[in-house]
Amino acid sequence: MSGIAHHLVKRGIDATQEKYRTGSFTQDGDNKPFGHPHAVAAALIITSVLWFFAMSAVQYVYGGVVAVLTMIETPTATAFKVDPAESEEADAPLLAADEKKETTTEPELFYVKTKPITSKIRTTMRHLVAEAGPWARFRGLQVALAYHFVHHLLLQILTALFGGAMISQSFAAVVTAVVLCRLQMLWTHVVISTPSEKKWYRRFPTIDAGKKVILPTAVWALAEQATIYVPITLFVVFDLEGYFRNPNTFNDLSPMQQKSVMLASFAVMMSGIVTAVLIVFPASVTLKRVQASLLPEENDTIVPFDRTFGGKVQPQVVGGTGVVSMLDAWKTFDWAARFRLVKLYAKVFAIQVATTVFFVLFAVFQVRMINGDYILY
Repeated sequence: MSGIAHHLVKRGIDATQEKYRTGSFTQDGDNKPFGHPHAVAAALIITSVLWFFAMSAVQYVYGGVVAVLTMIETPTATAFKVDPAESEEADAPLLAADEKKETTTEPELFYVKTKPITSKIRTTMRHLVAEAGPWARFRGLQVALAYHFVHHLLLQILTALFGGAMISQSFAAVVTAVVLCRLQMLWTHVVISTPSEKKWYRRFPTIDAGKKVILPTAVWALAEQATIYVPITLFVVFDLEGYFRNPNTFNDLSPMQQKSVMLASFAVMMSGIVTAVLIVFPASVTLKRVQASLLPEENDTIVPFDRTFGGKVQPQVVGGTGVVSMLDAWKTFDWAARFRLVKLYAKVFAIQVATTVFFVLFAVFQVRMINGDYILY
């Protein structure tokens, strides 16, 4: 969706610039003036910038902050004590306190799980604002900006060192993720914890904690690369490159061959989605939960979180490892939580689609308002 919108906006800007450069401000060969190319170009640029910030905000707040909270939240249970009945009869009258007989029967306890805070985006936002203020939805943004800046810089350096081949770029991406694992873990800790008086750069995880997330970080980075290489491998295996280089060759095929090519193309597209769901999804959840298990004891979490992971993690002060294993991190993330996270990602995608459609329509509206009946083609 982002790529489609980017293409449409870029096409409009390029068309305006071309007409301005050549001086042919006419529409489809007629002799009527095109309109106001400067104003159109400015409007499209401003709209594309606003669209970029809107999409980034949606992705960061809902696809980042809310998603991580969903990954680590442990729904709490409320206990209710029920005293034994004085009579087995359903219509028996209630007795006063002095009329009740002494009984050795202990009261029964019932546990009812409360609805998770992250079950809805709205309830999550309300909780964050109530606990950490109106800007809580952008918590950890400074760390995220620092991470992406350093990540981009380091990736460019390693790519230049390892060479420009695609496999070298993927290796550089994995190495970059591992090198910056402590900075990425810091972002997770800032997002899931209650507000702290310490500045974010004073809350860096220890080197020992960083060593414990090297493996899950590497697995996650490799999973990210798999979403690229699996479709590319199938693309080569199905020999689809020729049809994309010269689409006319597709028309020369028989109807059966055309169906085969279309099915192969669909399989390539679906392979990326399946890889993301079956590999990246578990790897991402596992990494965040392992990072969360290393949150310092002095920091409280902003949503309910079981630091013991169902009794599978023991603190270091009592001789435990203090960190959840990758297998336990995924196994303790039950199916209800997985469904909540998938539902959240579906909502984020829907919001992004709606945002993109709005800005595309808004851009068309601006062009029509500026140029009247004339519009870019």
